[in-house]
Amino acid sequence: MALTGSIRRFLSCLPAAAALVAATVVAGGSPAQAALPTPISAATARLYLDGMTATPETHADSYDRTLFPTWIKISGSCDTRKWIVKRDGTDVTTDTSCKATSGSWASPYDGATTTNPSTFDVDHLVPLSEAWASGAWAWTTAQRQAFANDVTRPQLVLVSASSNRSKGDRDPAEWLPQASYRCTYARAWVQVKQYYGLGVDSAEKTALTGILDNC
Repeated sequence: MALTGSIRRFLSCLPAAAALVAATVVAGGSPAQAALPTPISAATARLYLDGMTATPETHADSYDRTLFPTWIKISGSCDTRKWIVKRDGTDVTTDTSCKATSGSWASPYDGATTTNPSTFDVDHLVPLSEAWASGAWAWTTAQRQAFANDVTRPQLVLVSASSNRSKGDRDPAEWLPQASYRCTYARAWVQVKQYYGLGVDSAEKTALTGILDNC
């Protein structure tokens, strides 16, 4: 697979992982869905998707999870997982190690709620193996680490463990979250893939087009 202009642009100007940190705002009140960074609009997602040529995935057999190191320090004592747990909860308090000691969380994939974030997973919205087969096989380990710990794009979200297991490594042609979250999910998926110059296969593109046409 030849590198696209988007991939070359990403590889040449990828910021250091520490520069991915954005301000964390924890809202009060009742449990709310995870605070995923607001994705691009449906219109912009459709525009981006239209410009993506459907291509078969490659290198799937050589995928290795360890090539995408997680979790790294993001801010102070917060590693990526702790940072997302803090960001995606309501009334979250943390100890000096950034571990959440109280709060409430709601999974946008299935609506499940918890007051124990250890029962929830931080999901890579575009799965790591999907990224690998869509072009990340050509990146360096450092570049894959930045992708796997990106808290600026809508790529990491706290979800119930059961919904994360149900999703696995599947793309939107094979798995989708609850209906109320599908537009957000599709917009985020396209944004992440476009930003990182990752490809889409034909079934994936058809599924995303159908969702976005109804957003």
